[in-house]
Amino acid sequence: MQADDKDVMPEGQDDAQGQEGLGHEGHESHAAAENETIARRIEGTYDAANIRVLEGLEAVRLRPGMYVGDNGKRGLHQMFREVLDNAVDEALAGHCDQIDVVLHNDGSMSVEDNGRGIPVDIHKEEGVSALIVVMTKLHAGGKFDDGGYKVSGGLHGVGVSCTNALSLWMESTVKRGGKTYIQRFEQGVPVGEMIVKPKADGTGTKQHWMPDPSVLTETKYDSHLLVGRLREIAYLNPVLTINYVNEQNPDENETIHYENGINQLVEDMNESYDAIHKPIYFHRVRENMEVEVAIQYHTSYASHVLAYANNIHQPDGGTHVSGFGAALTRVLNQYARKMNLLKEKDKNFTSDDVSEGMTAVIALKLEKPQFNSQDKVKLVNPEVQGLTNSLVGDGLTTYLEEHPSIAKRIVDKASIAQRAREEARKAAEAVKRSSAMESFGLPGKLSDCVSKNPAECEIYLVEGESAGGTAKGARDRVTQAILGLKGKILNVERARLDKALDNDEIKSLIAALGVGIDINTGRPMDDDELDTSNGKNHFDISKLRYNKIIIMTDADVDGEHIRTLLLTFFYRFMKPLIVGGHIYLAEPPLFVIKAGANERYYAMTEGDRDELLKNLKKKTYSVTRFKGLGEMNAEQLEETAMNPSTRRLTQINYDPNMDIEIERMFSRLMGDKVEPRREFIEKHARQVSNLDWHY
Repeated sequence: MQADDKDVMPEGQDDAQGQEGLGHEGHESHAAAENETIARRIEGTYDAANIRVLEGLEAVRLRPGMYVGDNGKRGLHQMFREVLDNAVDEALAGHCDQIDVVLHNDGSMSVEDNGRGIPVDIHKEEGVSALIVVMTKLHAGGKFDDGGYKVSGGLHGVGVSCTNALSLWMESTVKRGGKTYIQRFEQGVPVGEMIVKPKADGTGTKQHWMPDPSVLTETKYDSHLLVGRLREIAYLNPVLTINYVNEQNPDENETIHYENGINQLVEDMNESYDAIHKPIYFHRVRENMEVEVAIQYHTSYASHVLAYANNIHQPDGGTHVSGFGAALTRVLNQYARKMNLLKEKDKNFTSDDVSEGMTAVIALKLEKPQFNSQDKVKLVNPEVQGLTNSLVGDGLTTYLEEHPSIAKRIVDKASIAQRAREEARKAAEAVKRSSAMESFGLPGKLSDCVSKNPAECEIYLVEGESAGGTAKGARDRVTQAILGLKGKILNVERARLDKALDNDEIKSLIAALGVGIDINTGRPMDDDELDTSNGKNHFDISKLRYNKIIIMTDADVDGEHIRTLLLTFFYRFMKPLIVGGHIYLAEPPLFVIKAGANERYYAMTEGDRDELLKNLKKKTYSVTRFKGLGEMNAEQLEETAMNPSTRRLTQINYDPNMDIEIERMFSRLMGDKVEPRREFIEKHARQVSNLDWHY
């Protein structure tokens, strides 16, 4: 075991987060140590006395970001995921079929499973209950040997102990061996003796905790993020029933169970498209690795591959995705040749051809997964690629041979995609080579900025000529560029790439930004595809000309529609710009209130306007509602939407943990089918006064 491992770091580093991370009783001693360290630095000494050994969970409280991502919203929800993953690991081991999750009125969270229950007997090396070891020691758990769990998501034994460390209090309740055991912790430290009750109704573990505001900047859970993860887990584990209770909003209570597992996931992902067949499903096992695959093609063009290893989502793919892609391309080519659907003179299908209009889920279970980083966004086990390639190839070959009519539909779709993609590649190359991409030949609609330093430059995408003219007068010419867009751009959710690249507004946008387009969007790419030097990919974020891309439209229905069209384009063909945090929405006001000779106030909503009017004591005032950006003069637009010190911007943030929900939202809002869009609008209409694109 590694329970005695300690993190060692120099003391006294300048870190505000670390100051907040200490418990109340530790501030005085920490301040004294800081003063002593500063004095020693002034004297120019650096020796053993400068080295601080962080005991137990102190390292987690001092540097939360190293363990859960950050000390804000991301870290808060990672604390929940760590506890949930422990419960799911019990289901993977075959000992749990129900999980109850409660968001309590006081802001605390609880997760309860009906698994075996954490062991409570005395740990031989530590001399305390195994429950206390699990809850208070880093790198302690049942996933380091072959006895506790053969397959699990948690690998390092830091999960639940980190949640404990970052909680104001945490209470662990274990039902095991006919008894109930309760242990309370405060800021990661056990409080009092373990309570033992002589009766227990079944077995399992319940963890109940309150996030600690002294180490976390965000302590309010987002129910959408919680439910999104619960649904994902339920799709991947059809044996599980998950009961979600939100005491703060009982309308969100939900029992989540998907009997058809990942088959149902691909069907739900494709609800806004016309599927051309029922899901293709197969399950194969070899060399202690299981692979489960569901595939469904639809008549549209977007493709999406969801990859998982031990219930953990890999948005960046990895060796399982590479193996899957290789098998898919190989098998469809072999089948098409065998059935004479591809003639001798015809080119083979590429991976892009066979993935157009495909939604696929790849779910692996393996004993020792390896990831490229602590956040586990990419699987790197080298042996997995060959195994996945072989297993998927075997399963897909069998299915195609047994279902020739579906196989022909898929091959026909790939043939059409092949022809269209060749045209798209030519168009992409033309855009890439065009003089419009050169610095002296930017699109005529672009009023560029003087600076050529992308880090300080920003571009406003402005609706209409009138607003564009006002924005030019309001901008800082040194760092702010203006690109006027005429009307609504093409809805790329319903159009192939070659059609998108024939749209004048899209061509101007691509030329102005300078990064090209990602023609492989919708599926994780291999490393050689990400390498722009080999010509396989047409997107190069290193050539981005502006660090901020700001969408500025009227605050009306048409303006919101243009926002949505632009965001759809960025998500489908320039997704790295969203992931990298480069996309923003300008938030110009709806009203200006003039009081007296020189006073003016701006209101974003009708409620803001009414509140301002209540507080105004002037006898005379006037209220003007802006019908559009074109009605604002340059001074007003500069003050409210373009001056960095006074403007209001909303950054578009992408959370890979919400990948399923984001994908479904775009397909519902912008896809071919009307019914899912109507249901979405009816469900959320009362909740929305202004569209808010926080992902």
